[in-house]
Amino acid sequence: MTRIKPALLLGFAVTFASCAGAQTRTVNIGLGYLPNVQFTPFYVADRLGYFKAEGITVKFQHGYVSELMPLLLSGRLDFVVGDPEDAVFARNQGRDVKYVLAMYQKNPVTVFSTRPLSGATSLKGKTLGIPGPFGSSYHAVKALLDSAKLTEGRDVKLASVGFTQLDAVRAGRVDAAAGYVNNEVVQLRAAGQQVYTLDTTAAYPMVGVGMITRDQNLKSDLARRVVRASQRGMKFTIASPAQAFKVAQPVFGAGGGTLDILKASVPLMSSAYTAQNGLGANNPAAWDKAIAALVKQGHLRAGTKASAFYTNALITRTLK
Repeated sequence: MTRIKPALLLGFAVTFASCAGAQTRTVNIGLGYLPNVQFTPFYVADRLGYFKAEGITVKFQHGYVSELMPLLLSGRLDFVVGDPEDAVFARNQGRDVKYVLAMYQKNPVTVFSTRPLSGATSLKGKTLGIPGPFGSSYHAVKALLDSAKLTEGRDVKLASVGFTQLDAVRAGRVDAAAGYVNNEVVQLRAAGQQVYTLDTTAAYPMVGVGMITRDQNLKSDLARRVVRASQRGMKFTIASPAQAFKVAQPVFGAGGGTLDILKASVPLMSSAYTAQNGLGANNPAAWDKAIAALVKQGHLRAGTKASAFYTNALITRTLK
């Protein structure tokens, strides 16, 4: 992961530069993992000048979210793109962060296998691969098992396989694994393999990956402009996935994902809720149900309010 020097300010890490006689601000955004097709809306917003139109020069820093969140908390990053749970657990520990834009309206986590699956109860007696006991996939799987009254260990063995779920399923090391409808499932089908999936949405209807920032930035016009440029990148990607792929590919390269993966991701970016409230808006009903699941799992205290972890204050409802 490329590392940046600490910023001098703890608010927005801003520097001033001259661009065609206008003052611009540099905003540092952490993107989880590696340069990848999944971040196409943000690459598009940069390469098509949506950030520039808002008076912003954006700098992306890739890395694991566990490494990026401390940089956000210390002011060395202004935003981090990660799972909503990253904001939930940081805030639950007393950190002043909130989730401010949902790139995905639906959590893309699924349980997949090359062997038939007939509902969550069909997992009984099987070994299920997970990256580890962390992240959105783990919490979705726990909620799915709970919905089928299955107990980890007694009914289903969870095996930590890192991020090798696809290989683990193909090799038969696990019976099924937690993955993503817009990743492993796409790859299996592209290879001509039959794939069976279990949707986790009913059990864990959380929104997916999106933008996180600190509370002190919520009233900032600069923060609103960053989110608006990102929304425009989402809008372009939804309208023209193939063109968006061409625009973004120079950033993530040949090994960073395929057009098929982007096409599978696009349906996750909008919903009936966003049609009324703006792209990237957080659906309160989804948050309420997901937080209730995390309370049931013992990760949050009873009575925890979902509204403490997210806001729609930076969302522009109607984009030009």
